Amino acid sequence: MGSGDKLRIGVIGAGGRGTIAEHWAKSPRAALVAAADTRPEGFAELARAAGTDDFEKFSDYRRLLSRKDLDAVAVCSPDWLHEEHATAALSAGKHVFCEKPLAISIAGCDRILAAAKAAGKKIMVGFNMRHMNFTRVMKEIVDSGAIGKLKTIWVRHFISYGGRFYFHDWHAESKKSTSLLLQKGSHDIDVMHWIAGSYAKRVVGFGALSHFGGDRPDTLVCRQCPDRENCPDDNSLLERDRPDRQLCCFRKSVDVLDNQMILMQLESGVQACYLQCHFAPEAWRNYTFIGTEGRLENVPSPADRSGERTIVLHTRKSGTWREYADRTYEVKPAGSDGHGGADARITRDFLEYVLDDRPPVSPAVAGRMSVAVGCLGAESIAQGGRPLEVPPLPAELAGL
Repeated sequence: MGSGDKLRIGVIGAGGRGTIAEHWAKSPRAALVAAADTRPEGFAELARAAGTDDFEKFSDYRRLLSRKDLDAVAVCSPDWLHEEHATAALSAGKHVFCEKPLAISIAGCDRILAAAKAAGKKIMVGFNMRHMNFTRVMKEIVDSGAIGKLKTIWVRHFISYGGRFYFHDWHAESKKSTSLLLQKGSHDIDVMHWIAGSYAKRVVGFGALSHFGGDRPDTLVCRQCPDRENCPDDNSLLERDRPDRQLCCFRKSVDVLDNQMILMQLESGVQACYLQCHFAPEAWRNYTFIGTEGRLENVPSPADRSGERTIVLHTRKSGTWREYADRTYEVKPAGSDGHGGADARITRDFLEYVLDDRPPVSPAVAGRMSVAVGCLGAESIAQGGRPLEVPPLPAELAGL
């Protein structure tokens, strides 16, 4: 497609994350023409976000894919459906934007990439954290050599809303998510890969279900719970905000872990670790990069507890003028668009990838490699901390 063309886009999974399509609906280079969802309220969510309901609506995604004039599809359905929906869209001759995680298994990711290769179509994964101001600033600093040669990465992910967002619905059941190392952790794993410029080759993990899950029946929903008012998980807004998140977070079928850590050895020799807790009292990510000449870290500030505004560089003796001072970077706010401006950037990146043939910031292979780490981390935990090797990407899929 040439740079003067307008991309006609459809969305599978209109509600929830599907509302990212508002940016295509408002772009002069794209048109939102169709959406598929099994829930009628999903179409209403998308219409509110996009400012229009002038798009065709389907309850069956296969009917959406049958539209001859559709150029591309955004796959924003629940995680376990990504493989089915992405491969079907590619086989129907559509370019694909797929929300993370790319799939819930390594084999599933490889099947999606193989479908893209066979169809000759473009696929991009929705790693919007590559488009956030604070991660881009951290990558620029690491790439500049300010901390010397990168050797170690530590990431701590504190999640105060784990119950409300992940343990009240399908995310808490491994048959539909594999592990929260995919759904929640894939962002952080990818940022480590991206800033290091290297993928993991070996993974080991430990973890537990420390807070959620338990003995409550799977049929119990929050509004029926006799202990609702005294629940140790704050679900007071669930019924009003997201009626689909109503399953008891202490039900028997919960089998994903809420407290886990993985260690990674990257192909470059960098050692990395990722820690994730879903019952922390606060919500923020702490990234630490340690090199031969310094340490880089994002920290919360009184003005912004998310840790996305302040970055500190601690220097050490290096024989250069850099050692004379530590440095503090105040990251500029990105505006009110979704995920700190990242949603607007990543949807524009997809348009430039398809229309202008510009390489994407978040390629599909990166999605495969973060899923591989998450899956193997979960498997290692299940095996009592056994180190596992990341299977290499099939050679024929390189470059996607």
